[in-house]
Amino acid sequence: MASRTSQQSELYRRLPSVDELLRDETVLAIQARNGHAVVLEAARKALETLRTEIAAGTVRETDLDVHIANLSEAIGRQVQRLLEPSLRAVINATGVILHTNLGRAPLSNFALEAIQKTAGGYSNLEFDLAAGSRGKRDSHVERLFRQLLEPAQAADVSTIVVNNNAAAVWLALNSLAAGGEVIVSRGELVEIGGSFRIPDVMVQSNGVLKEVGTTNRTRIADYERAINEKTRLLLRVHRSNFQIMGFTEQPALDELVALARSKSIPLVEDLGSGALFDLNSVGVQQESGVLDSLRAGVDVVTYSGDKLLGGPQAGMLSGRRDLIARMRSNSLFRALRADKLVCAALEATLLTYLRGDFDAIPALRMLRQTKDNIRERAASLVNKLSELPLVKLELCDGDSVIGGGAAPSSVLPTCLLAMTHQKMGADMLLASLRSSHPPIIARVENERVLLDLRTVFPEQDALLEQACRQIFDPRSAR
Repeated sequence: MASRTSQQSELYRRLPSVDELLRDETVLAIQARNGHAVVLEAARKALETLRTEIAAGTVRETDLDVHIANLSEAIGRQVQRLLEPSLRAVINATGVILHTNLGRAPLSNFALEAIQKTAGGYSNLEFDLAAGSRGKRDSHVERLFRQLLEPAQAADVSTIVVNNNAAAVWLALNSLAAGGEVIVSRGELVEIGGSFRIPDVMVQSNGVLKEVGTTNRTRIADYERAINEKTRLLLRVHRSNFQIMGFTEQPALDELVALARSKSIPLVEDLGSGALFDLNSVGVQQESGVLDSLRAGVDVVTYSGDKLLGGPQAGMLSGRRDLIARMRSNSLFRALRADKLVCAALEATLLTYLRGDFDAIPALRMLRQTKDNIRERAASLVNKLSELPLVKLELCDGDSVIGGGAAPSSVLPTCLLAMTHQKMGADMLLASLRSSHPPIIARVENERVLLDLRTVFPEQDALLEQACRQIFDPRSAR
């Protein structure tokens, strides 16, 4: 043991220093292209890797000179890794349309073009071109929301935009109920992704939570009994990512509206997803949209931009003009406002709605895809990959889901591509797909890897084919 330690110490002493490596001609050329700081970090990592290999006994004395000679190449590879973006495009083959971990709704080409046109230079973000004076940044989308929400027959509806729906909920509570009580059903005290909890948001907004009813049953009478001189708001929260079934009861929305009006108390609904089109048209039922809530008489509706709206991450507050004005005048509204990239993408998305071109919005197009169309694409892929060795590909029926806290009980019939391998288990197969370029994200059921092409763009089918060839038969991908 002592002899081995002595040998390792000798190998360590023969290693060049970081300074010596940085004077190497090849490394100097790499540094000229990529900068000193990155190359310095890469040199340290390359040396640390070699030290680890010596400690593990994988580098012998006779091999050390070769390893040292290859350090410049190792530094080049480390530089590439360090400069490779961590945020990368992936192929979503999970069948979850609004996958929170994968960025929710993909943007339309119109939205991407709008970002490119306005982000690379100056824009009239807060400048009124007609008056030649300062304007409001959300005026670009407010006029479009007014047109889209006009069917609600509420001419006095106004809309403001913040950076996400959590911010929208906080702004509504802080502006309308700070120091007073907010009545919420116990069955709606939800937690969604990222530990966003309604009670915690209530505390931060300086509102006082007043729980009514029980987890599974809340009646309109529970709200009536809870109202007192301290009540500032009635809050209805969408159960975005779960469903309560069985012995349940929940007041109808029109009952809450009637109660709020009779007591002159605002009713705010955290709708979450915020669909601006008829969900029934794609088979999604019992999921209300923004127009439904405003038609019913809800005073303020909060909803997301990157869910069923199919746009960028944003939080909207639509409702009574006087209440929206109070939120706009909140001193923290500026801290929560959306940036110019969001404004550009959101305006382009809303213009697409006005044109009625729903298929131009990727999330809506995925919702509207038929099972037969998905089966046709999956069958074509199976046919092209049929000669791959050790791999079994077959089609089976399954379900896609909307995701993103939208319609938790709704599923969309789909056709799945099931994949198994004679030498790789499902988890290893899944990891191989994730390590491809671009990474492919799928799911596992019953020891089979399942690919749902509903959430794969048709132009990505060729990338899927290429990735499978590289994983299972690298020679055929050359």
